[in-house]
Amino acid sequence: MSDRREWELRRTVVLIGMMGCGKSTVGRRLAASIGAPFRDSDAEIERAANMTIAEIFSRDGEDFFRRREAEVMTRLLNKRPGVLAAGGGSFMSGPVRELISARAASLWLDVDPNLLWSRVGGGATRPLLQSDDPEARLRSILEERRPVYAKADIVVHVRRRRSVAEVVELAFEELKRGGIVAEAGQ
Repeated sequence: MSDRREWELRRTVVLIGMMGCGKSTVGRRLAASIGAPFRDSDAEIERAANMTIAEIFSRDGEDFFRRREAEVMTRLLNKRPGVLAAGGGSFMSGPVRELISARAASLWLDVDPNLLWSRVGGGATRPLLQSDDPEARLRSILEERRPVYAKADIVVHVRRRRSVAEVVELAFEELKRGGIVAEAGQ
C-alpha cells in the first residue's frame, strides 16, 4: 500500500460495525489508500436533514431515522465504487443488508466492548445510549448485533494495540485477497 502502484476498487466497500468502532476514521484512510471516494451515510443524513442524528432521533424517533437511512444507503450505493461508512444500525435492516450484498462488499470492524466503551466517551451524544446505564446498553446492543454483523463478507478485528494504520492495512489486504481491490489495469 505504501508503494506507488495505482489501485482500482471494483465494488463499493461498506464499513459496518458499532458506534465508535472507527468506520469513519478507517474509511477515510482506506479510501485515500485506494484512491477512491469516501462517503459517510450519517454525514449524508445530517446534511440532508440539516440536523444531527441525535436531533433526528429526538424529534422524529428511531423508526423515522431508519427509513431515511435506508433511502440514503440506496442512493450512496448507486454511485461509483467508493468506501462507505454505514451507520451502526443500518446493517441490521434486512433490505439494506440485501442491497449491500448485491452492490457492495461489507467489511465489519469488530471491536472489543471495553475498547468501544472507552471510545464513545460515556455515550452522551449517542441517542441509543441514553439510558440509566449507557455502558450496559452498549454491551446489549453489541450482543444483539454481533450475529448480524458476522454475516459481513470480511471481518477485521480492531484491538487496543492496533493503530489505525494497521487496521487500514489489514482491511486493504483482505480487500486485495477478495479481488475487491486490484492493481489498476489488471
